[in-house]
Amino acid sequence: MRYLLSATAMMLASATLAAAEGQLQLYNWGNYTSPELLEKFEKETGIKVTVTDYDSNDVALAKVEAGGSGFDLVVPSANYVPIWIEKGLIVELDNSKLANKGNIAPEWQDVAWDPGRKFTIPWQWGSTGIAVNTKIYGGDINTSAVFLEVPPELVGKINVVPEMNDIVSLATMYVGGEPCSEDAEVMKKARDLLLAAKPNWLSMDYGATERLSNGDWAASVNWNGSTMRVRLNTNGDVQYGYPKEGYPLFMDSVALLKDATNVEEAYKFLDFIMLPENAALISNFARYANGISGSEAFMDAEMTGAPEVMIPEEHKANGVFLPTCTGKSLDYISAIWTELQK
Repeated sequence: MRYLLSATAMMLASATLAAAEGQLQLYNWGNYTSPELLEKFEKETGIKVTVTDYDSNDVALAKVEAGGSGFDLVVPSANYVPIWIEKGLIVELDNSKLANKGNIAPEWQDVAWDPGRKFTIPWQWGSTGIAVNTKIYGGDINTSAVFLEVPPELVGKINVVPEMNDIVSLATMYVGGEPCSEDAEVMKKARDLLLAAKPNWLSMDYGATERLSNGDWAASVNWNGSTMRVRLNTNGDVQYGYPKEGYPLFMDSVALLKDATNVEEAYKFLDFIMLPENAALISNFARYANGISGSEAFMDAEMTGAPEVMIPEEHKANGVFLPTCTGKSLDYISAIWTELQK
């Protein structure tokens, strides 16, 4: 009887393993993964990638930290990578399985949030700014005043993406502070400004690419790649502003989860996206720059010189990679965000 049970158990285990072969579970931001990339990867490797979307760093972190997510790869932003590392949720990568790692551009090989690129591979990078339909509002769009001191033309027509660190950092820089400030007076000014502005907003939501494109919103705090997609959809009516008071820069990178089950498949995918022609597929879809040398040669012509992708010289100095907020600064930000959600 024991032999029969063991044989049955072995058969079930074999069936489970067979079902898992050639599979990969990617947990990524919504509307951010190129279908063409996935199709090419499956055709070349036989591995089918299932993508599950999330809409914020906090949602992704909470889901994986709860355990049993079933995901293999995740794509956190730069200021969240140290949190993932500290919590032991992602593992150091085995470079012997990443023949293409040398393709990472020099400026992205050794980054503050992942020294030596031990845990992550670049996905895309960009900025958080202001998207405005210039047919509705003709004023200065290179300022956070667009959403913090809403002009009459945009009252009740502007959206604010609910990404805590981006929004609080934009407000903090607007009042003259630095991201992750521990200055109580500065943070109070940022809080008061946000709370006073909120009644003039239409919503705090994601989906800017679609809703700016179809005219549901006249403006939104938004990301640069999404705004480029909107500009192309609206024949140039929607433009992207870089707040002169300061704006966040980000890089989203792919990491291997500690409890990943499809590890070899994950390494094949990580190596695959570091080939320039494949990195270009990622950028051509979502319209953000990537961190792979030589990928520009494979990008769509409209990506070359696009003002949302290539930051104009006059705006470069105002971009800031957000640090990982801790301690008192995180307490301030979390308290402001909780109040803003009410």
